[in-house]
Amino acid sequence: MATDYGQSYGFLDKGTRRRRLPTGLRAPFEGRTWREFGYVLLGLPISIVLFTYAVTMVAIGAGLLVTFLGVPVLAAGLAGCRGFGALERARARGLLELDVADPEPLRMRGNGFLAWMGAVLKSGTSWRTLLYSVIHLPWAVFSFVVAVNFWAYGWALLTYPLWFWLFPVYGGQDGLQLYGDQTHHIYLDNPFEIGVTALVGLLFTLATPWIVRALTMVDRVMVHGLLGPSRLATRVVELESDRGVVVDTAAADLRRIERDLHDGAQARLVALAMDLGLAKEKLTEDPQAAARMVDEAHGEVKTALQELRDLARGIHPAVLTDRGLDAALSSVASRCTVPVQVEVDLPARPAPAIEGIAYFTVSELLQNISKHSRATWAAVDVWRVENRLMLQVVDNGVGGADAATGSGLGGLAERLDAVDGILVVDSPVGGPTRVTAELPWRGERALG
Repeated sequence: MATDYGQSYGFLDKGTRRRRLPTGLRAPFEGRTWREFGYVLLGLPISIVLFTYAVTMVAIGAGLLVTFLGVPVLAAGLAGCRGFGALERARARGLLELDVADPEPLRMRGNGFLAWMGAVLKSGTSWRTLLYSVIHLPWAVFSFVVAVNFWAYGWALLTYPLWFWLFPVYGGQDGLQLYGDQTHHIYLDNPFEIGVTALVGLLFTLATPWIVRALTMVDRVMVHGLLGPSRLATRVVELESDRGVVVDTAAADLRRIERDLHDGAQARLVALAMDLGLAKEKLTEDPQAAARMVDEAHGEVKTALQELRDLARGIHPAVLTDRGLDAALSSVASRCTVPVQVEVDLPARPAPAIEGIAYFTVSELLQNISKHSRATWAAVDVWRVENRLMLQVVDNGVGGADAATGSGLGGLAERLDAVDGILVVDSPVGGPTRVTAELPWRGERALG
């Protein structure tokens, strides 16, 4: 109540008052603007040093290539450029808040100076940092000149009424001279001209942060594209991570199958073998008791067979192989505790691996609905958009599902990510819940 009372009568904190200012008026005083301006100012001297070093080392190395000394000099120059690249990434991280990952390390085949020199010369990162060192200087000069001139002229014109009031006649001149030659002189020395000058200065001052931001956007592109990891290296890291997820998932599935066999069908079959042994012993002594034991064993056999069928269905259901996603999803939907409407609109069947992942994704989502959602209905839609297989499961339950809390949805998202898939969960508290999954469409074959 105190907060509402204070806000209703205008007693707001500083943060609230600051947010009430329009973005255009707030920009010249924001910390981000001053950090970006500082980045532009530092860019020129750093680029001069970097350009001088890079051109000098490459020129010396190229000139000495006729001798053996040229190769190590060129390698040393590239190594120095890599060091400057690390400095530029740190500067962009601190002033532009641009988080650029470090490029891939040197891949040395062996030990020693020769192996290091060969790794530096073969590394694409080394040559990209050299390119950055050469092309950044002209851009740094341009951005420095534009930013400093806009900043200086903007504040000078905006504050012109103040210093004109303090120094009405300075050096024998009546105001700010716009034009002058031997016969004509034009000064800004009347109230109207002074007001227009301040207005132009205000426009310059308000526009300068956005101009500086546009200039630093080019720097962001250059740092990210030339000083960060290459697309190939990034893709390799993603694939290595995905491979680890797939290996862990496969190991977890094997442990689950082993546990289900050991605790379920295997234990039941062991008990069945013992019961049949006892029935065999009682067959001559007490045929009726033996018949009852055989009858009980017959029931145990049926139960064990059902458990094995369920286990086989959990590994890969036969209906999926024989009839495809439509029939398989209808089968799993029939076992859900709530009515489920299934609609599959596919012109062809995807690859078996993608088909299996889609089946188990929907199956796990329907299990979550049965266990946690308290829903009264659900719907499953499957369709294709260009080269993507789309899945959507909707229910009218209580909501609150979150894939980031380490639940089963998180593991499902990791499985989809391992095959370049995406899982999006929209589940506000109170419902409804809408889970959308995307999978790559691979290995299409005609429905038959």
